[in-house]
Amino acid sequence: MHPNLRIGVISIFTMSIKASDVNNLRQMTGAGMMDCKKALEEAGGDFDKAVEILRIKGQKVSVSRQDRDAKEGTVFAKTAPDNSYGVMFELNSETDFVAKNEDFLTTGEKIITKALAVKPANLEALLAMEVESGKTAQDLIVDLVTKIREKIEISRYALVTGERVNLYVHTGSKIGVLVAFENVGGTDLAMLGKDVAMQIAAMKPVAVRRDEVDASMIDREVEIAKEQARSEGKPENMIEKIATGKVQKFYKEQVLLEQEFVKDNSKSVEQYIKDHNKDMKVASFTRFGVGDN
Repeated sequence: MHPNLRIGVISIFTMSIKASDVNNLRQMTGAGMMDCKKALEEAGGDFDKAVEILRIKGQKVSVSRQDRDAKEGTVFAKTAPDNSYGVMFELNSETDFVAKNEDFLTTGEKIITKALAVKPANLEALLAMEVESGKTAQDLIVDLVTKIREKIEISRYALVTGERVNLYVHTGSKIGVLVAFENVGGTDLAMLGKDVAMQIAAMKPVAVRRDEVDASMIDREVEIAKEQARSEGKPENMIEKIATGKVQKFYKEQVLLEQEFVKDNSKSVEQYIKDHNKDMKVASFTRFGVGDN
């Protein structure tokens, strides 16, 4: 084929992609105009193939941004109508601006709504969950990356079950808490459940009760206390007693039931709960804070 003829054929093929088709693909995917044009050219005008090409490019964008920090974001959470379980995940982005983006929030809402119905067991199952026809949660995330051009990911997910599960999401959706109760009986948890969840959001306990605290965490506190005492010149025969006192303080500050109740520091959280129902217990809790807020 003569070179000039070849150029002419290519030009004709390129021109066959209508501006209206490019715009339609852009509206459908949110990708840039040139990206849509190139995808349609590569797909020979086939919309479905062009969408797939853009999604693949989005995956490449996602991979290329893996070394970037995605420490901003939003916590999405919902509880079942009967409050027997709740689901929650943290959707992260590189910037807070994107975390407030309408597409970002809409995608998160779609995923959490489907998760409430499906109850995925873990993060892997959540990402593999079909949210829309032919699209998984991970596919929707890739679509967001394609459109927004930032690293976006679901960093963690929780499914919390119990006799009664209460939810609290702090203003701005940067902190979310799911807390499960047992032996509820006829206790109204509308206020009590919210109070306990807000306590967890504000005070960041590491466990419900002291026997659930990781032993390595206590060992570390003991060593820190001993080193501090020695550096202050405390007598060696007092070191152990000082360390024990520091650990007791740690429990009071870090164990939920032993913490001072934020609304009334004259009592502990456990005392507050028993004032309403002496048999009721906190079974478990999960707290997500964007950037560990």
